[in-house]
Amino acid sequence: MANTTHQPPFHIERRPEVLHRSGYSRSVLQSRIKNQLFVPPISLGERCVGWLSSEVDAVLAAYVAGKPKEEIKTIVSNLIKQRQQTMEVLK
Repeated sequence: MANTTHQPPFHIERRPEVLHRSGYSRSVLQSRIKNQLFVPPISLGERCVGWLSSEVDAVLAAYVAGKPKEEIKTIVSNLIKQRQQTMEVLK
């Protein structure tokens, strides 16, 4: 029998989960976002934000691999572009 479970195309992580996974404090996360060293959150409502799990995975993998800051900035920039392209397709 075929697997008929439906997997959502995106998994959204809220701030506590991102902070836990990264080990960052809230201020360090904000600083890295400001300096383009971490992907910015997605607005989920007026007072609600989240991160795409796949984007968090990619950035954390770059840090674990010891990538230089400039390369991480490029990764973050590419992830943001991919996010924008995906949103255009979904419109």
